Amino acid sequence: MVLIVNTSERTGGAAVAANRLMKALNKHGMEARMLVLHKNTDSTQVQAVGGKKTRKVAFLWERLVIYLHNGFRRLNLFGISIANTGFDITRTSEFKKADVIHLHWINQGMLSLKVLQKISDSGKPVVWTLHDMWPFTGICHYAGNCLHYLGQCHHCPLLHKGFSKDLSFKIFNKKKKLFANSHVTFVGCSRWMENMAGKSRLLQGQGFTNIPNAIDTEVFKPMDKSAVRKKYNLPQDRKLLLFGAMNINDKRKGVDYLIAACRHLSAICADPGKEAGIVVFGSNTAQYAPLFPFPCFPLPYIGNESELAEIYSAVDLFVTPSLQDNLPNTIMESLACGTPCVGFDTGGIPEMIDHLSNGYVARYKSAEDLAEGIRFVLTHPDYGTLCGNARKKVMDCYAEEVVARRYAALYRQVSGSSVS
Repeated sequence: MVLIVNTSERTGGAAVAANRLMKALNKHGMEARMLVLHKNTDSTQVQAVGGKKTRKVAFLWERLVIYLHNGFRRLNLFGISIANTGFDITRTSEFKKADVIHLHWINQGMLSLKVLQKISDSGKPVVWTLHDMWPFTGICHYAGNCLHYLGQCHHCPLLHKGFSKDLSFKIFNKKKKLFANSHVTFVGCSRWMENMAGKSRLLQGQGFTNIPNAIDTEVFKPMDKSAVRKKYNLPQDRKLLLFGAMNINDKRKGVDYLIAACRHLSAICADPGKEAGIVVFGSNTAQYAPLFPFPCFPLPYIGNESELAEIYSAVDLFVTPSLQDNLPNTIMESLACGTPCVGFDTGGIPEMIDHLSNGYVARYKSAEDLAEGIRFVLTHPDYGTLCGNARKKVMDCYAEEVVARRYAALYRQVSGSSVS
């Protein structure tokens, strides 16, 4: 049995990916279970650890320590984690039954560094999928332009006043000790993430590979555009762009570049107010509506996958202006629905968007080239081919059976035997 460990069952990109993997494995002949801190459904395949009060205390204690080390400032309070608290999952029956322990995103009170050491000491093979950079940095989830993690974290730019032996230095050294006494096989969802992890001093001597996230292509599939637009009260006579994120205010998601690109696009279009519109889903969407030069149709964060698939099918193009991202679920979901994508040349994005085939890969941080990508897709003389290529990319690379087969091979490799 494979035990998938993630902080949440369904909230956040890593949770969605981990949950989809569990379902894919079970659907294709392997037994998989999920252990989480925050359970969102009544699924019998998912078990939660800790009570409500203890989970809250674990979460607050870590944030308090970060708050103190950050000079009593909230800046970047959730951009870093220190894993000073967590639940001992080695005592659970699920852990004891498992043949392979598969870690995903385990921060904000799920697992501490001490528990990670206990997991390693158990002797069970451990696979860790990298949904962000935290496992191989001192404290940050995304390092941006900082390269300290390649040698030794210090003077952390996410702390108010980083110094030579600041919090990032201390946690980096604790991780160094942990990995020196552990063997973990790390999986990058993208080749980009795998390559960065392999360069980190922390993970020298560990195993590396890359396997993408899985997606249910029976849920995310092309639907009748006119029908779903009618359902969501979206105009039938406009070219619609889509942008979405769990937290649109996160600067890493690049909404400012999308706004700039749309303004540039409006300058080269005859009458964008009649021709185009943008659908935005996620938290804080309404505040951005006035910033776009053509009509904006704000939607709340959508957690239901069937509804999400309808939204992707309703639009003509999905735009992801992320400045640093691993293997965005949103791109995969859009492509699966036959909707072309445009994004920057960063992270795992160019591995998903095949330039000029199923979308457009724009120069990094160039709002003008992002606008050109939007124009390219919306005015393409053979738009139907772009849509067909989008769906084919997902069926070839990200379909459940494809990903489940690759993980099954990895589990056999790390365990030295078949995993039921």
